[in-house]
Amino acid sequence: MMTAEAHFTIEQGAVAGPRLRLSGVLTVATMGAVDDALRQAAVESLGLVDLSGVSVIDTVGAWVVARTVRDSGARLVGASNQALRLIKAVSASRGDAPIVPSYASAFIRGPEAVGREVIATAVGTLGVLSFLGAMLETFGRALRQPQRFRGTALVRQIELVGVDSLAIVGLMSFLIGIVIAQQGAVQLQQFGAQIYTINLTGRLALRELGILMTAIMVAGRSGSAFAAEIGTMKLTEEIDAMRTIGVSPMEALVLPRVLASVLMMPLLGFYSAMIAIIGGATISALVLDIPFFTFLERIQEVVPMRDMWVGLIKGPVFGLIIAIAGCYQGMQAEGSSEEVGHRTTQAVVQAIFMVIVLDAFFAVFFTEVGWA
Repeated sequence: MMTAEAHFTIEQGAVAGPRLRLSGVLTVATMGAVDDALRQAAVESLGLVDLSGVSVIDTVGAWVVARTVRDSGARLVGASNQALRLIKAVSASRGDAPIVPSYASAFIRGPEAVGREVIATAVGTLGVLSFLGAMLETFGRALRQPQRFRGTALVRQIELVGVDSLAIVGLMSFLIGIVIAQQGAVQLQQFGAQIYTINLTGRLALRELGILMTAIMVAGRSGSAFAAEIGTMKLTEEIDAMRTIGVSPMEALVLPRVLASVLMMPLLGFYSAMIAIIGGATISALVLDIPFFTFLERIQEVVPMRDMWVGLIKGPVFGLIIAIAGCYQGMQAEGSSEEVGHRTTQAVVQAIFMVIVLDAFFAVFFTEVGWA
């Protein structure tokens, strides 16, 4: 049976049993058809496998010969020294694993998957707590030795986290304020209480949505940047190089990002709330016949000061969560550039999830202490 550069024949009636005679070039480029034909032919009762006509052989050809000899129990003859070495090497590396792995039932796979996720969550939680402890230790060392603190890096991160976010946070907040006022007015109009649109917009913006939407925006913008930057530095071994020359990555990379997020989140949250109120005042002036400055004056009367303090208290906590998630995931990146993307995604998802969970906790807490 001929192929382009390799062929085999099976000769019957030999004294030692049927003889499989291989000839030509047995390489990865020529063995496809020969391998298929050998699998279909009856080679279980071979007596001899003759390689005297083989001119070139590689590991693929050697593997086909070794498998045929093993399955048939035949004796190998006519092989060159190179062929014998290759056949011996591939025979020694043979594995016992099944070609098709066993597939567990859904009743087993489901609990296994849940168990793996629980263990991964526990390990991840311990890792984050350890990372937080290392960051606090670094912060304490910087307080004791102010000359170690990298002020320039902090100012740069403040610019990236805070100043560069003003445009997108402002636009988002303005549109949210418009939506709150417009939708709130539609519902309150049914009861003849359109004037309370001011209360609704002011309290929601200052207490909840201003800081919450800002945190989500910062998590997607700055948290992902932290993970991607540090993850790329980890892959290119820049972090290892920093340790080699005696520079602490926690001091140079993590601490400035964490402090910038903690410092800027309350300011961004307050800025977001003010812009949302302006958005509500704008739509009210255009649609609800409530004058723009009357809306702003009324805000000062109906929104208690504690609502502003609630939003400001949440800010540093949200900033800490976002920065820790981004820096921690960046430090865990290893292997390939795909891992950087995976860690960046995890950083954003974890930060947003924890922000929403903590916001719910704060809502219950402030209600219990009488700041509802």
